[in-house]
Amino acid sequence: MTSAARLILGRTLTLSRDPFHGDPAAAAQWHDRGAVLVGGGLIRAIGPAEAMIAAHPNAEREDMGDALLLPGFVDCHVHYPQTAIIASWGKRLIDWLNGYTFPEELRFADPAYAARQAEAFLDLLALNGTTTACVYCTVHPQSVEAFFTAAEARGLRMIAGKVMMDRNAPEGLTDTAASGHDESAALMKRWHGRGRLGYAITPRFAPTSSPEQLGAAGRLRRAHPECVMQTHLSEQIDEIAWVRALYPDDEDYFAVYERFGLTGPGAIMGHAIHLTAREIAALAASGTAVAHCPTSNGFIGSGLCDVAGLKAAGIPVGLATDTGGGSSFSMLATMRAAYEVAQLRGVSLHPAQLLWLATAGSAEVMGLGDRIGRLAPGMEADLIALDLRATPALKARAPREGDPWHGLFGAMILGDERCVRAVWSGGRRLR
Repeated sequence: MTSAARLILGRTLTLSRDPFHGDPAAAAQWHDRGAVLVGGGLIRAIGPAEAMIAAHPNAEREDMGDALLLPGFVDCHVHYPQTAIIASWGKRLIDWLNGYTFPEELRFADPAYAARQAEAFLDLLALNGTTTACVYCTVHPQSVEAFFTAAEARGLRMIAGKVMMDRNAPEGLTDTAASGHDESAALMKRWHGRGRLGYAITPRFAPTSSPEQLGAAGRLRRAHPECVMQTHLSEQIDEIAWVRALYPDDEDYFAVYERFGLTGPGAIMGHAIHLTAREIAALAASGTAVAHCPTSNGFIGSGLCDVAGLKAAGIPVGLATDTGGGSSFSMLATMRAAYEVAQLRGVSLHPAQLLWLATAGSAEVMGLGDRIGRLAPGMEADLIALDLRATPALKARAPREGDPWHGLFGAMILGDERCVRAVWSGGRRLR
């Protein structure tokens, strides 16, 4: 990681606060010709280009022209072992797991296969401008070793964990309450806090973990509150019915996780679509976060998450691709899907709100809001340069004078990996 001071020039957009509170546009500051000073892996300063060049005349320069400089995208819920099964046809959640996910995840018992898939997954993240993700591995410890080894070599800020799963899954994909705890603890000791890596305690979801295993996961969480805990909640109606049958003494799905100490700040619930009023209140009161996965929710037919309602209730929300159930590695495509889901619920999310979900919002639910997700002095220098006219459709779109959001919103709706002109992680150019 280079320590030399460097100015990256382009248009800049900074969000000073959560745009879900107050006027979204007022949360932003634009510089049509701006600069970001990077040094020692951190953002040192940001401001108008002319003033920044005058203040730092000896800094190296990278000029991105009229590209928009933004924080790297942050994906707060994704399954790297499902990279090879993205865009598989015609299944809902439980059938998806049995027909596609579990057969593919069995292959990760092979360390060489896990290593190849980890590299392919990280290549796809970089191609799409995602610099941090909260990642599910498989039940195999070697799948975690492969992922962290690849991420460390690239200097990435990543969080990941071994899936804990001791029932309702094929032989070869289950651990036990004891082995799931012990293997997770050993991986945590080896990788958490090493470089830019963090460990996530990862019970897949209540149906595939016995009460004993959820209790073991809760013990890990109490012993290591600095670690993220990630799981799934209320993705589909038949899943909720399954949980009720497996945990009849709990009031609702979220109450299962409450009972075992798997809620609160640093706990991330994937999906959270079909919630009761009690669950919404409990999520908010506990500080438990939600990962909104709109492309997955549409592709697998799960439903329409009420993001605006969750935010209004005070629940932290981030944005996630959830590949391979999700249908794209692109956070631009995921922002488009989030916009469309909100439209179907009668809410038009502002581009500032979409950007927040894909950057600072996701960083905050992962406990990394003080390190990544915003262009601000002292933050880690994970950045992207976004070309707002990279595709023929974007070039054909008429500009609107006086509307700085027009180009960015167009990229969110029409853009793809072609829009990502450059990516930096810790100040180091990845592409």
